[in-house]
Amino acid sequence: MYIAQSKRKSNIAEYILYLWQLEDLLRALQFSPEAIYSQLVAPGKEIDEEHKQELFLWYTDIVNLLREEDKETIGHLDHTLHLIADLNNLHLQLLKLPVGARYRELYARLAPELPVLKAKLGKQDMSDVELFFRALYSVVLLRIKGSEDGKENRYIEDVIGLISPVVAELSRVFHEVERGEVDLFKE
Repeated sequence: MYIAQSKRKSNIAEYILYLWQLEDLLRALQFSPEAIYSQLVAPGKEIDEEHKQELFLWYTDIVNLLREEDKETIGHLDHTLHLIADLNNLHLQLLKLPVGARYRELYARLAPELPVLKAKLGKQDMSDVELFFRALYSVVLLRIKGSEDGKENRYIEDVIGLISPVVAELSRVFHEVERGEVDLFKE
């Protein structure tokens, strides 16, 4: 919860990826309250009992949301998908508006690879920004799995090298707009 709050304030992309990873972790724990407490809450020695209870309730709220949204086995919370849709709207604006010059430069390096990436992920009908996140999350999962394939590892590094700067810039602008530091429609 505290990590998520910090990431939400500082880096929207890390926040989304963190929540996706947490969804999978909760699934791996089979939504068991005992496992959630023993694996995710109890190890926090620097957290007092009141905050541990708060943290445990936050985890169970996420479990309840996954159940309510019928995403107990697969899929991501609507909350993160709405954030991705917001980021995609910003992406589309940055591709057109003067304030997006730096973003367009970074995106131009990535754009030729998008059809290949969509084919690799089997995702032809999604927005570019959702594709970015799915690719980055696939890399997270591959790193956890520990791929031995050198060709696969090179592809992973290529994906990170192309997508990360685009997502970082998109996240930076998102937070600046959110804080009122940037007006998208001002020259």
